[in-house]
Amino acid sequence: MTFKVSTADSGGALVVSEIAHYAKGGPPRHVHHNQDEWFHVVEGEYVIEIDGELSRLTPGDSAFGPRGVPHGWAHLRNGRGRIAFVAAPAGRLEEFFLEITRAGAMAPQDPAFWLPYDMELTGPPLKLGTGREWSPGWRAIPEEPYSART
Repeated sequence: MTFKVSTADSGGALVVSEIAHYAKGGPPRHVHHNQDEWFHVVEGEYVIEIDGELSRLTPGDSAFGPRGVPHGWAHLRNGRGRIAFVAAPAGRLEEFFLEITRAGAMAPQDPAFWLPYDMELTGPPLKLGTGREWSPGWRAIPEEPYSART
């Protein structure tokens, strides 16, 4: 995780960060109650789900996740991938990223973990079936409503 513009640098207006990935996967589906989020793929291949709609992103592609709209994303390949994020306003997102970076893992699927950062867990990570690559007709799994495991 690299911060390109910190919360302090922008006076809280935004935070810009970049994450490098070396394996398939991504965070659980979630919603930011107070931030808009913009995603930009720098390297690799990602799929992003915003409000139930899936899009494939390759280098140079971007997507916008408005505040209050559930979303999730996943790196599609084993090997290096990099995705940049801009969140506005910054809120506590930088603190959130620092906390999960300390843990050395993706954000946990514990709903209580998300709440102090003004976010809410809304579902599991996007499931990337083994050996099956993303295609325009591919649907995220599971399709039934999500209830967090306790």
